[in-house]
Amino acid sequence: MTGQKIDGTAVANAVKERVRGAVKALQSEGVTPCLATVLVGENPASDVYVKNKQKACAEVGITTKDHKLPESFSQQEMNSLIDLLNNDSTVHGILVQLPLPKQLDEFATISRISPIKDVDGLTPYNVGLLSTGRSILKPCTPSGIMEMFDYYNIDLIGKHAVIVNRSNLVGRPLYNLLLEKNVTVTTCHSKTKNLKEHCQKADIVITAVGDRTKFVLTADMVKDGAIVIDVGISRQDSKLVGDVDYDSIIKKASYATPVPGGVGPMTVAMLLKNTVTAASINKGFVSGS
Repeated sequence: MTGQKIDGTAVANAVKERVRGAVKALQSEGVTPCLATVLVGENPASDVYVKNKQKACAEVGITTKDHKLPESFSQQEMNSLIDLLNNDSTVHGILVQLPLPKQLDEFATISRISPIKDVDGLTPYNVGLLSTGRSILKPCTPSGIMEMFDYYNIDLIGKHAVIVNRSNLVGRPLYNLLLEKNVTVTTCHSKTKNLKEHCQKADIVITAVGDRTKFVLTADMVKDGAIVIDVGISRQDSKLVGDVDYDSIIKKASYATPVPGGVGPMTVAMLLKNTVTAASINKGFVSGS
C-alpha cells in the first residue's frame, strides 16, 4: 500500500485563485484589501516570512503596508502603532510577526489588535469565538489543514485524531476546528505518557513539534490507513525537514503531507483569505460576530 501525497501547493493555489476573484469583487465596490505587516528587530527568519507574505499578497492583488521597526521598539510605541492601524480605514488586516523581542509583551500586543483586523485569529475575542464554533477569522495554519481535508474530500466524521501539539498557534485552535467537524480529538504534548500508543490508535495524526532531536513520527507509530499531517519544520543537514519520516509513513498511510510542500504553503494562503474576509467585514459584506 502506498498512500496519496497531500499537495499543499496545489491546495494553496486553489485558495489563492478564489482570493483573486474576491479581491476583484471588492475592488469593483471601491475596496482594495490591504494588509499591514509589523516586524520588530533583525530576525532573519522573520524577515523572510514577512517578505514571502507580502509577495503572496501582491500576487493576488492585496496591497501591503510594511512597518519594519528597530529592535529597541518599546511597548508604548507598539501600542500607539497598533492603535493607529486599528483606526486606519484603508488597512483591513494587521499582522504582527512573532516572536517579538523580550521587552514586548506578546499577549498584550496581540490583544490590542482590533478583532475584525486580526488576520492571524489570535486575539482573545477571536479565540473565544473559535471555542464556541462561531469564528470567522481563524488561525491560518489550523484552518489551512482543514482546507486540505476539504480539498481531498476526506470524511472526518467520527474519526479519532491525535494532535501532538498544544500551542495557541496550532494545537489548541485545531482541537476546536476538528471538534466542529465531529472528530474525536486527543491532544498530546511533551508531558504525555505512552505517546506512541496514542498515535497508533489514531485515524488522523497531526504533529507540530518542529524539533527532530525531540520527536520523529515513524511508520511503527501509525496504523495502516492513517492520515498523517506534518506541521513541524526544522533544518537538518541544511535541508528543511518535518516531524514525520515521510518516505516510510507514505507506504502505510492513506494520506500524508510532505515537508516542504505540505502545510507550509497553506498558512500563507489562509492569511490571504483572512485578509479578504477582513476587508469584506469592513465593507459590511460579512458580519464580524
